[in-house]
Amino acid sequence: MPELFGKINRKNLSYFLIATAVYVLFVYWCGNFWLLFAILILADLFLFRFIPWTSWKRNKTTGKHRLIPELVETILAAVAIAFVLRLFILEAYVIPTSSMEKTINIGDYIFVNKLKYGPRMPMTLFSMPFTHNTLPFSSRPSYKTWKELRYNRLPGYSRVRNYDIVVFNFPEGDTVLPDLTDKNETYYTLVRKIGRDSLLNHHKILVRPVDKKENYIKRCMGLPGDTLRILHGTVYINGYKEIVPEQVQYNYFLMAASGNLGSDLLDSLDISWYDVNYNEYNAIFEIPLTEKNYASLEESQLVRGIRKHESVDPAFSQQQVFPFDRNYLWTEDNMGPLVVPKKNMTLPINLDNIPLYARIISVYEKNNLQIKENAIYINGEKSSSYTFRMNYYFVMGDNRHNSNDSRFWGFVPEDHIIGKAWLVWLSLEKNRSGVKKIRWNKMFKIIK
Repeated sequence: MPELFGKINRKNLSYFLIATAVYVLFVYWCGNFWLLFAILILADLFLFRFIPWTSWKRNKTTGKHRLIPELVETILAAVAIAFVLRLFILEAYVIPTSSMEKTINIGDYIFVNKLKYGPRMPMTLFSMPFTHNTLPFSSRPSYKTWKELRYNRLPGYSRVRNYDIVVFNFPEGDTVLPDLTDKNETYYTLVRKIGRDSLLNHHKILVRPVDKKENYIKRCMGLPGDTLRILHGTVYINGYKEIVPEQVQYNYFLMAASGNLGSDLLDSLDISWYDVNYNEYNAIFEIPLTEKNYASLEESQLVRGIRKHESVDPAFSQQQVFPFDRNYLWTEDNMGPLVVPKKNMTLPINLDNIPLYARIISVYEKNNLQIKENAIYINGEKSSSYTFRMNYYFVMGDNRHNSNDSRFWGFVPEDHIIGKAWLVWLSLEKNRSGVKKIRWNKMFKIIK
């Protein structure tokens, strides 16, 4: 034993102590202390060398390192570092829709900060690394649901706050129709339209675990415990009027003085063609505008009339509005008040408000919910109140009339939160080419 310790190099001992200290802090952060056994591996790697860790890289004849094994080691190390970064710190996403314009545009490539709220540990154990829910160049699932892990989030350095832009798994994305071509429709919207039996008879159904649902990005408007209301398109949080971010936009109806809106005008206002609607019958355009762009157009000679869109009558709403109950005559611009559930909060439940919280109780928190004989039963017991086991959030897109958000499908559970949108590192305009395709003014922009 003295001979063994006598061979230890002081430099290697320093490396071992530093690596061990970092690893112990990591284990403490994770809370999985059984991982401490790996310190024995570190000790052998840096100090004792009972296991010939590098022998496979050496030529048996000359004893020199071989090129290919060295290259393989470098690639494996790079992959391991990228995997750790993606899991615990940062993940890259690309924005496919206009729901967050003008804060974030279609074609923006962003980094999401996972450390801020704490990294969520993988919930699907058997999954292809560096994929989400499908294999590359295929529609086949990139995961197997043989073993699913319980929700676990490591400690972060902050919590979700009002107006944070968060990335999360789409709550209604647990059941999908792979052959559905209209991306604006979901399994649940179709169930409400044509019935579950019809869907099951004509479509293939795919069920996804929480961390394999599609990724969405929205602005958090309601925190756990908040009371939220929307009046004439304006959000009120606990009775206080929202602080409207500068880039938020609403739809407006307008008539162009020349009868048409030129592409140069739309480009100057940074308006996406995807959100422009034109009614040929009365020559009226419907376009999304920020307050600044609205004021600019109103003062110009380019339009003959302009009026803000407001959805007032549920009968004329273009989308089904949460909570999909005839007793709640809500629209996307007028809804509430409603209480956003908070962990350990107890709320009275009755036949009037159960539509607001039925999905939380039965799906997200996995209880057996039944309504019979004008009474509510949870796990077989008649209930007049319910205590929530998780935090929930109410989110909205900045493109208020062109966003599929909590107004249309309800609350976001805490275990669906991925991280906070942090930085736009690349921004590409889909309808342009060459250097003009790059939006230089959006590059390396902090997302607020």
